[in-house]
Amino acid sequence: MIKSNNSLSMAECLGFMKEKEETEIVKFIKKFTELKPKEAKEMRDKINELKLIKINSASVSKIIDLMPENSGDLNKIFEDISLEEDESNKILEIVKQYK
Repeated sequence: MIKSNNSLSMAECLGFMKEKEETEIVKFIKKFTELKPKEAKEMRDKINELKLIKINSASVSKIIDLMPENSGDLNKIFEDISLEEDESNKILEIVKQYK
């Protein structure tokens, strides 16, 4: 049963899986992310608190998954829009807190 249609990062997906089970999908996801589900949720909340109109839930998930290091990497996530320098800096500051 689908309860909502929200994008999740890979780390957030782990929060919905039984952590004690080391299924193939859990092993696969852990290869690509070092964040814990709680950290990913905190990061999403902090990015959402910026209230940037240009950024949607799917973009936030990509930011969490890719953990961009600079504005060039960050701008690769967005196809249709470009972020202002101050918007990019605010997002990158949040990302740096979780590296």
